[in-house]
Amino acid sequence: MTTPIIVVLIDGFDPEYLDACPAPNLSAMAQRGFRVDGRGMTPSVTNVNNVSLVTASYPERHGITSNYWLDRQRGEEFYMESGEFLRAETMFQRAAAAGLRSLLVTAKDKLRRLLSDGATVSISSEEPPGWVVDGVGEPPPIYSLEVNRWVLDAGRYAMSREPFDLVYLTTTDYAMHTYGPQHPESARHVALLDEGLGAILGQSPESRMLVTADHGMSDKSRMLHLPGELARYGIKARAVPVIKDRYVVHHSNLGGSIYVHLDSSADLNAALDALRNLDGVENALPVEEAAQRFRLMPERMGDILVLADPATVFGDPGEVTMPPGLRSHGSAHETTVPIIGCGPGLDPTRFHENLDVGRYVFEDILPPRPSL
Repeated sequence: MTTPIIVVLIDGFDPEYLDACPAPNLSAMAQRGFRVDGRGMTPSVTNVNNVSLVTASYPERHGITSNYWLDRQRGEEFYMESGEFLRAETMFQRAAAAGLRSLLVTAKDKLRRLLSDGATVSISSEEPPGWVVDGVGEPPPIYSLEVNRWVLDAGRYAMSREPFDLVYLTTTDYAMHTYGPQHPESARHVALLDEGLGAILGQSPESRMLVTADHGMSDKSRMLHLPGELARYGIKARAVPVIKDRYVVHHSNLGGSIYVHLDSSADLNAALDALRNLDGVENALPVEEAAQRFRLMPERMGDILVLADPATVFGDPGEVTMPPGLRSHGSAHETTVPIIGCGPGLDPTRFHENLDVGRYVFEDILPPRPSL
């Protein structure tokens, strides 16, 4: 492979940002290649979608159904941010098996830990190697706009030092959680991204580049506490936020999807009826139906998957206060994502979901895994 395939996942990059904010380099990419609006995975959260892309598979196969998991069989809870949770091969592992070199650069270190097995070089802004700091400077805080430009610059710098066949760069969505598409800071953030992408293409003009997102973003105005609502009907339950991670400044662990675990399976039908009649709940699905509809792994879900309407998030008022101006994701209303590509051999009709970017890498770039 003479030039790398470069995949960029911009966390929370709702297509509305592209429509509202000038991005001349992304526009030029689309003119030379293509732009389509596709779909991400449900639940629309970071870990589910990043893993779906890098494995080119659905959660039913790779096993990441949430950012956070309550394993009732073991009686333990986990942040799903370690490679031990993955049940499917990643593009980095396939590249390593073929003797190819890959580069992974992330803003959040949780994604470096989750995805990096097999990567030749892995870098995060939260745990940067000294040689990267020497080359591009200290990374800005994780809760900043500038950290995403650092991710792109770190990737470009690493590519200037040594050759890679596969490059995957993934940012953080603090900016999108904080500012809507029409806010001036969003225009500044998109400009930082656009300039960074332009610099990468300027350095590697023959490369194929594919840019997409894990999920979109919506304004939220209402919080529902589902265990409290179910308790009105005498139903005991625990609710585990799908969006929950360690980056609480982004979203306060308030998102538009949640897994409900019932104390008694005999309460299932009554719980479904109660949840479906709540204002703010768009759908409540038993685990088997939700797993089939969204191609999820049932043993890593609750008894019920609850999805919110566009304005609602799920949370516990005893643990968190609904922040003013909250923007978040997780529901089916944040699954529309842009897919932009340029370079030789890219057929836009093949890209309908963000994981199709990973499918392209596996099918057209990486060789099959050698037979044993």
